[in-house]
Amino acid sequence: MNIRIRYAVLGLLAVVALYTGLWAYFSPAGWYANFPGFGRSWLPQLGPYNEHLAKDDGAMFLALALLTIIALRQVRNNRFVRTTGAVWLAFNVPHLIYHMQHLDMYGTVDQALNAVLLSALVMVSVLLLMPALPGRRDGHAR
Repeated sequence: MNIRIRYAVLGLLAVVALYTGLWAYFSPAGWYANFPGFGRSWLPQLGPYNEHLAKDDGAMFLALALLTIIALRQVRNNRFVRTTGAVWLAFNVPHLIYHMQHLDMYGTVDQALNAVLLSALVMVSVLLLMPALPGRRDGHAR
């Protein structure tokens, strides 16, 4: 895999984790009522609000963000980046499976957004399992 793609994938995952983690941890009721944002709300349909669960979810995403940011700083370390991808997959695959089994509680647009966005997170996590292509320090292949 090209190092620039690795940077992009890790950067995307870090943003997703920080966005979700900071919001869920520091404003759990707001996160529950308004996630994913942008005029949509996906959590109330899944059950009653639980502050402890919301804050735990935020803390887990902040831990993923920290791991991903460290991987960004070690982007050429195949073992570390692949481990980061495996950790993201350990979360994203069961997360996707759960939501695919519960799409009936959403309208058509939210069903599609859930399926597409959660599947995309699985696919970009898989990209991190690919080894980096050998190249110069600036990321260009020889």
